[in-house]
Amino acid sequence: MKFENLDTYKKNTENVLIPEEKIREAVKNAGRELNNIYDGTPLLLVSILKGAFVFLADLCREINVPCEIGFMAAKSYYESTTSAGEVNITLDLQQDISKYHVIIVEDIIDTGRTLKAVAEILRERNPVSLRIITLLDKPDRREVDFKADLSLFTIPDLFVVGYGLDYGEYYRNLPYIASIE
Repeated sequence: MKFENLDTYKKNTENVLIPEEKIREAVKNAGRELNNIYDGTPLLLVSILKGAFVFLADLCREINVPCEIGFMAAKSYYESTTSAGEVNITLDLQQDISKYHVIIVEDIIDTGRTLKAVAEILRERNPVSLRIITLLDKPDRREVDFKADLSLFTIPDLFVVGYGLDYGEYYRNLPYIASIE
């Protein structure tokens, strides 16, 4: 996608749903909660690319227990007439996670299909524990029974961008969450 002019881009960023300050405060609180839960126990924070990288960067700076970072990328392929799907891991973790407390750091849970499949794949690798933290939860769109252990914000069924989330690879750099048409 190419923007014909900067005015279109700017107009699409005017409907701020979650301001930068609220995100910053929620991330600090999530970091405190994880520090209390793990109390010095080493962690492996796993970001699902690309959208969660901004959230992961800010969250890991709020965590004061030892932590490593890992990245995964997944694509989902679904038949148009069924609700069953297959997840293809396009970037996988390199380490054996059986000695880690693993926290999947996600940007948004929408239908829940891909994240549920990724969580199942990681559980099969026998981590010490597995938790899921998401910046945004959109339960009105959920197609599978799936919940994060910690959701920073619950949002209505809107298309959102910013703070890592994109539309055609644009808007990831916004420091807030905005809804666009």
